[in-house]
Amino acid sequence: MPMPSKGARLFLRKRKGRKPTFVIKDSGAEISTGTSDRGAAEVQLAQYISTKNRRSGPVETREITISDILSIYGSEHAPTVADPVRIGYAMSALLPFWGDLAADAVKGETCRRYAKMRNRAPGTVRRELNTLQAALNYCQREGYILTAPNVTMPATPETNQRALTRDEVAALIRAARARKQDHIARFILVSIYTGTRKAAALNRRLAGPSVNGGWFDLDAGLLYRRGEGERITNKRRTPVRLPRQLWAHANRWQRSGNTWAVEWRGQRIADLKTAWAKIVNDAVDDEDSVLDWKPTPHSLKHTAITWAIQGGASVADAAGFFATSIETIERTYWHLSPHFQSGALAAIEGNRGRNRGQ
Repeated sequence: MPMPSKGARLFLRKRKGRKPTFVIKDSGAEISTGTSDRGAAEVQLAQYISTKNRRSGPVETREITISDILSIYGSEHAPTVADPVRIGYAMSALLPFWGDLAADAVKGETCRRYAKMRNRAPGTVRRELNTLQAALNYCQREGYILTAPNVTMPATPETNQRALTRDEVAALIRAARARKQDHIARFILVSIYTGTRKAAALNRRLAGPSVNGGWFDLDAGLLYRRGEGERITNKRRTPVRLPRQLWAHANRWQRSGNTWAVEWRGQRIADLKTAWAKIVNDAVDDEDSVLDWKPTPHSLKHTAITWAIQGGASVADAAGFFATSIETIERTYWHLSPHFQSGALAAIEGNRGRNRGQ
């Protein structure tokens, strides 16, 4: 009796003398994805599955699995976004729980069960479930399903980010240079002066224009956050002026023959998770260091906005410069400003003497 098929799946193929590569295994066939990145491989797996046995025309949610929903979203939409790997990572987390369920299984109870099973931070689970909701909405818009169920999200976590001090930033840069990890030092400088998120900071060219990512215009002293070939999205990616300190650094990097703002041995950095962890540990363990906690790469953007608001930047200027919504600036940062409630405070303090005798 033949064994039942396990269906299309990923397998990390390891061969002597070669870099490990994910392959798609399906009914005895093996298709290479050409990548060792799990997230990117998940996107390719979704593209592969989506070409098999897809029904035409909209169907009821009970007639289609979440696996098919994510496959369609991964194959059709993910390649058009700035960072498809993020979708791939979310899909790799969603599929083990949701993959075999029909789309009509999406309800509050199953979403809460998923969150409990994942046992991750609420923010992480929200990002994953947001991908599921986006996939359902996409399939409804494109005519694959008649209706899109509503995904129940965990409560929005309270923001408890901590900003670095200038001495702590200096400690991280010293630790990076002590290890001869100049690309980490550069990443810190780019992030702290522009408030750029990690993936975007790693995709900045020193001279442009660039098609696939942002670039520095070193003649005009501007940073273009969006590449000329990238589509316009809801994310705010408007040009900003380069702070003079970063402008000087970038000019020096270019004169040294570098192509990317953050590079290692002439190549763009895909990720810096391992190197970042080592640098942070070094900085914390240094007995002369002032750093006594472990910041993440995102801490740099949080720190950049915090410093700007503390320095007197307006809500509008901060939102425009850091490509962040006005709502986020007001909710998370504005209380740190020297101008916070200054009008109300002046009015209250100014009226105390006049009202004393009334």
